[in-house]
Amino acid sequence: MSDPIAKIKETKDIPLDLIEIGIGQFRTRNVEKNIDELAENIRTVGLLNPITVVENKEGKYELIAGQRRFLAHKQIGADTIRANILEKDLDEYERKIISVTENITITPPSREDYIDACTALYRKYGTIRAVAEKLGLNYSTVSDYVHYDQLIEPLKEFVDKGVVDLKTAKRAQEAAVSYEGGIDEEAAIAYAKEMRTMSGEGQKRMLNVAKKMMDAEPAEIIEKGREQAAVTTLRIVIANDINDSLKQYADTEGTKTDDAASTLIEEGLEQKGYLKKTNS
Repeated sequence: MSDPIAKIKETKDIPLDLIEIGIGQFRTRNVEKNIDELAENIRTVGLLNPITVVENKEGKYELIAGQRRFLAHKQIGADTIRANILEKDLDEYERKIISVTENITITPPSREDYIDACTALYRKYGTIRAVAEKLGLNYSTVSDYVHYDQLIEPLKEFVDKGVVDLKTAKRAQEAAVSYEGGIDEEAAIAYAKEMRTMSGEGQKRMLNVAKKMMDAEPAEIIEKGREQAAVTTLRIVIANDINDSLKQYADTEGTKTDDAASTLIEEGLEQKGYLKKTNS
C-alpha cells in the first residue's frame, strides 16, 4: 500500500493574515454563495472541521482545503482559524486531489434532515428566532423548515412533488384557516393550485381576501382574490453584479427572483417611510 498523499503534522490556530489561498482549489465558482449563513453558523457554533494548509518557506501558510471556512472567518472578524498543517508541500494536482476529496466526503444535510432538526429544536426553545440563533441559520430558512412540518399532508405532498413551493403552501394553508382555528383541507388545496401561478405579491393579496371573507366559499374567495392579485409589471435594468446578488438572495430565501426583488423593494419603501406595512 502506497503512502497517503497528505499527512497531518499538527493542528493549531493560525493567524488569518498568515494564510494565502493556494492553487488547486476545488471550488472556483460561487465560492461566496451563502457565505453569510456559514459565517453566522461558525460564529454561533464554532469551527468543527479545521481547514487544511501547508507551510511555505517564508513562514506563511497556503490554503489547500477550506476556502469558504477561511472567508467566513474573515467576514466575522476572527483573528485566527483552526488548521491542519500538512507534513510536506504538494504540487498543484495533489492539492486538487485533497480539495476535491474533502468536499466529496462532507455530505450536506438533506432538506428532511434540516426539517427534523429545526422542528425538534423549535419544540424545545419555542421560537423560530431562538432556533435560528442556536444553529446560526437564516431566520426565514428556519421558518420554512418549521412551517413545513406544520403543513397538512396534501400540501406537504405538493411541496415534495414540486407542485408548489413552500411559501405558496404556507400561504394557501393560512388562507384556509377557519374562525375556529381549523384548516379546511379542500380549500387549502384549491388555494394552493390557484396561488402557484401567482407572484408572491399576488399570493399575499389573495391571502388578505381570504382573511376578510372567512365565511365565503373558496370559489368566491378565489374569484375575488384574482381581482385583488392583479399587479403592475415593472421592467428595470440593473447591473450584472446586482443581478447576481439578487439571485443569491432569492436562492437563500428559497423564492423566485421576481418575488425576491418585490420583497426588497417593499422593505426598502417601508424603511424609508413610503409604505405602511399590511398584515400578510
